[in-house]
Amino acid sequence: MPADEEISENKVLNRGRESMAWRGNLSKNIRELRFLMCQSSPARTFVEKNYKELKTLNPKLPILIRECSGAEPQLWARFDFGVEKGIKLEGLSEAQISKALEDLVKAGEILKA
Repeated sequence: MPADEEISENKVLNRGRESMAWRGNLSKNIRELRFLMCQSSPARTFVEKNYKELKTLNPKLPILIRECSGAEPQLWARFDFGVEKGIKLEGLSEAQISKALEDLVKAGEILKA
């Protein structure tokens, strides 16, 4: 493989790692994470696909999952000093839910500053 192609491939791989690095910072910026959803929402699919990784990277972070038939999907984060922030997930794709979670992590960073 030519050196230029190898450098380009490494940049792509590193960009992917950097864009997901926030997942390991959940417990640094958030005290509790709650998913509220019905059994058929994309939020449930997101949790099924990502819970294990999120919990592995943040073993002490409480990640609560509440399912209820017909419930409006929501994501709630509790930060330091009892501050809570919620996001409605109705109509969002799995990628958009991931972005919403990333935004909550960034909000936690701002609250700590």
